[in-house]
Amino acid sequence: MKNPFNTFAQRYDSWFDRNKSAYLSELYAFKKVIPEKGTGIEIGVGTGRFAAELGIKFGLDVSGPMMKLAQERGVLCIKGKAENLPFLDYTFDYVLITTSICFFKYPEKALKEANRVLKKHGRLIIGFVEKNSFLGKKYKSKKSPFYKKARFFSKNEMKKMVTSAGFKIIRQLSTINCEPSQMQKPQKPVKGLNGGAFIVLSAIKKAVKNGKI
Repeated sequence: MKNPFNTFAQRYDSWFDRNKSAYLSELYAFKKVIPEKGTGIEIGVGTGRFAAELGIKFGLDVSGPMMKLAQERGVLCIKGKAENLPFLDYTFDYVLITTSICFFKYPEKALKEANRVLKKHGRLIIGFVEKNSFLGKKYKSKKSPFYKKARFFSKNEMKKMVTSAGFKIIRQLSTINCEPSQMQKPQKPVKGLNGGAFIVLSAIKKAVKNGKI
């Protein structure tokens, strides 16, 4: 089966224009936790909608057509998989993963790779649609070419994966409490995990002692 992100890259990208208030709500949440300084990369950069707006210079993805759109937005893209990042240890100050983690074949390994390429006390910022939310349930049942093989996570499952990968969660935000297509204006992010279907976690890389996290 062909990769839908290669075949329908423009269709995927148009969602952000059709649902601008939802997109801006997610973007506002990320702006609350993205470091003001340092070199960052978005893993699973897609069409670059988030990286470009958040000032992230680098992106990685497996889809050439998606990366082409990201590059047109000024993001320097590298082709590769999240589970096997083509970067040296301690390369970046922060890593962003937004929504794409549900498409990773081995998300646990991807998070450990993110840890590996982060500098000491580097940040991981991850955004995802909560599995048990109204939006998560909708996407799971939807016959969209993009979500046929998607694996969604609950807030507790994601927190466990993030901490198991060697991170300490320091901030939790949530947003989008109604259907994206029905949103009249962007929503402000709420502290905690009960403010909406889209969750953003900010985590710091733990110090390593005696070869162990």
